[in-house]
Amino acid sequence: LADTYYREMPDGKKDWFNPADVALEKDDKGRAINAILTTDNQPVLIGGMEKMSKSKNNGVDPQALIDQYGADTARLFMMFASPPDQSLEWSDAGVEGAHRFLKRLWRSVYLHQQKGFIPALDVANLDNNSRDLRRKTHETIGKTTDDIARRFTFNTAIAAIMELLNSVQKLDAKEGQALAVEREALEAAILILSPIVPHIAEKLWQSLGHSDIVNAAWPTVDQNALTRSSIELMIQVNGKLRGKIEVAVDADNATVEQLALAKPEIQRFLETPPKKVIVVKGKLVNIVV
Repeated sequence: LADTYYREMPDGKKDWFNPADVALEKDDKGRAINAILTTDNQPVLIGGMEKMSKSKNNGVDPQALIDQYGADTARLFMMFASPPDQSLEWSDAGVEGAHRFLKRLWRSVYLHQQKGFIPALDVANLDNNSRDLRRKTHETIGKTTDDIARRFTFNTAIAAIMELLNSVQKLDAKEGQALAVEREALEAAILILSPIVPHIAEKLWQSLGHSDIVNAAWPTVDQNALTRSSIELMIQVNGKLRGKIEVAVDADNATVEQLALAKPEIQRFLETPPKKVIVVKGKLVNIVV
């Protein structure tokens, strides 16, 4: 689907103009309020979003996108904007967003390479932050493999890789095993994206010391990496979310209750001892005052 623009002809018919030839004036919320044909600087009417067709002259030439952003950006946008069995509303802003993500991926790999020697991964010697990123990596591998191979929902697979890249940047690895975990995450992201953005994936794959990504094995899930030593529980006071708490997976209810009541952000609601504390295993702590 794409926006349409036209003028009323004397005979009552409509003369349609391609969106590429129209300049828009938008309000402070980004909504189009006026449209001008760039060839004569005269106004045209906004016809709304319609299915791309020759009759409405609202088709988008992918070559213009490829010339400006590259083929990978065009591919990424179309596969991210909508599942293949649903309508896709064309958006120039969405194309720019896809391009920004690819630049962010490129920069993440570049900065990783500047950090020097990357040791071999030793899963027995990871700190908590590195362990969290490795778990995120293998959760992502599992999810995206299912999204691409079984569900054909490429948009959710791309979204998962975006989340993984956020986690990589949040870790901000400096040395040792953190760098090894960062390398594993970046390599997984590149491999998973390779069917969607093959050109940049090949280039980044080679930059990490490999060759021919088309012959590389698809990443597999390490079930051991998915094991959690701790979990995050929500803390509610009279049914309203007031805080969070990190506890050991095997912590008993009494320990969880004690830790929740000791949180400073919870203490201010406890002018008197709570009437009841309900621990929902693995999910939340509800304090009744």
